[in-house]
Amino acid sequence: MSIFDWQVKTGDAVVAPHERLSWPKTVGIGLQHVVAMFGATFLVPVLTGFPPATTLLFSGIGTILFLIITRNRLPSYLGSSFAIIAPAIAASTAHGPGGALGGIVVVGALLMIIGVVVNFSGIGWIEAMMPPVVTGSIVALVGFNLAPTAKTNFEQGAVTAFIVLVLLVLSLVLFRGLLGRLAIFLSVVIGYFIALARGEVDTDPISAASWVGLPDFATPTFHLSVLPMFIPVVLVLVVENIGHVKSINTMTGINNDHRIGKALAADGLATVIAGSGGGSATTTYAENIGVMAATKVYSTAAYWVAGAAAILLGLSPKVGAVIASIPPGVLGGVTIALYGLVGILGVHIWVTNKVDFSKPINQFTAAIALVIGIADFSWKIGDLSFGGIALGAISAVIIYHVMRLIGTWRGTVVVDQRVQADPIDPTDPDRELAGKQGN
Repeated sequence: MSIFDWQVKTGDAVVAPHERLSWPKTVGIGLQHVVAMFGATFLVPVLTGFPPATTLLFSGIGTILFLIITRNRLPSYLGSSFAIIAPAIAASTAHGPGGALGGIVVVGALLMIIGVVVNFSGIGWIEAMMPPVVTGSIVALVGFNLAPTAKTNFEQGAVTAFIVLVLLVLSLVLFRGLLGRLAIFLSVVIGYFIALARGEVDTDPISAASWVGLPDFATPTFHLSVLPMFIPVVLVLVVENIGHVKSINTMTGINNDHRIGKALAADGLATVIAGSGGGSATTTYAENIGVMAATKVYSTAAYWVAGAAAILLGLSPKVGAVIASIPPGVLGGVTIALYGLVGILGVHIWVTNKVDFSKPINQFTAAIALVIGIADFSWKIGDLSFGGIALGAISAVIIYHVMRLIGTWRGTVVVDQRVQADPIDPTDPDRELAGKQGN
C-alpha cells in the first residue's frame, strides 16, 4: 500500500495518521487546523517586519514537504517559530530584512544537517548534550528575552493593548473546546476592530491590494556578525521538533522516535526554502496538537488540506495587507502573553521531565542562563556579536557539562534519569529502522 493511500475510517473511533475520515469531514478538520495555526503564524511576520502573505505561503509549502519527507506518518503543521523573533529583529536593524533572512537560511541548513545525523545515529547524543534542564532553560530564556519588545508594542497603544490582554484572559476562561484554544486569535480579531474604531488602523494598503496575486519575495544576504544570534534558534527548533514527536507518541501510542531525524531535516528544508524567499523560520505547532487532542483525529490527510489552504491564503495580497495592518497596540496586548508563554514552555519541559531542582547542577544551569538571557548580556569579538540568547544558551550547555564532569569525578553530582520511549507500532513501514536505532 502506498504511504498516500489512507484507510477510510467510519464512526467515532480514533483516527490514526495513516487513516482518514470521509473527504468532507477531512476538509473540515483541515480547516480547523488552519484556524488553529493562523493566530500565531501571522503574528511572527508582523512582529519581524516580514510580508505575512509570504510567510503563509511558505508555511503551507513547508507543511506539505514535511508530510512527504516523514512518509505521511507524522501529523504536523509547520508554522512560524517565535524563537526567530529576537534575532530577526536585531539582524534586520543591523543589515536590513535580507540579513535576517540569511540567518534563517543558516538555521535551516544546520537543522537539516542535525536531522541527517539523527536519522542515522538516533537522538541519544542530543539528549546527552542537551538534557531537559538545558533545553528548558534555552527555550525559557528565548521567550523572556523578548519582554522589552512586548513592552514597546504595549506603550504604542496602551489602551487598545490593555483591552486585548483582558479579552485574551477572559476568552481562556469563558469558552470551551476549540474556541478556548483559539483565544489568542479571537482576541486579536476583536482587538483589531476596536483599534479600527479608534482610528489606529491604516486601511489604505488594504484597499490598494488585489485579491489574487503573488506575495512579496525577498532574497537573503549573509553576514558573519549575525550568526551568534541565530545559532541558539537551532537548538530551540530541535527541542520543539523532538517535543512534537514525543507528544504524538503519547497521543497515538505509537513510537515515532525513529522519525525524529526526518522531522528535523524536513523542518530544516522548509526553513531554508522560506528564508530564501522572504518567509520566516518554521517549526512544528503545539496549537495543532490541541486540535488533534480535541478531535482524536491524527490523520495526515487533514494536514494536506491545511497546507493547501495556507498556500491559497498566501496567494492573496489582500489577506496579507489586512494582517500587516494590525497596529502595535493590538500586538502589545497579545505579545505580553505570547512571549511569556514561550518562556513557560521551557518550564513545561522541566516539569514533564521531572527535573529535580534540589540538585545544584540543575539549579545553577537554569539560574545563570536565565539571568543572562533575560538581562540580554552582550559580548562582541571583532565582527561577531553575542547577545543574551546566544550567551545564555552557551552558558547553559557549558555549566551543565562542566558541573557534571567534575561532579561525577568527585562523586558530588547525580544527574536526572532519562524517560523511556513508547512501544513501536508493528504496522509501521519503518519499524526495521526503529529497531536498529534501539529507541
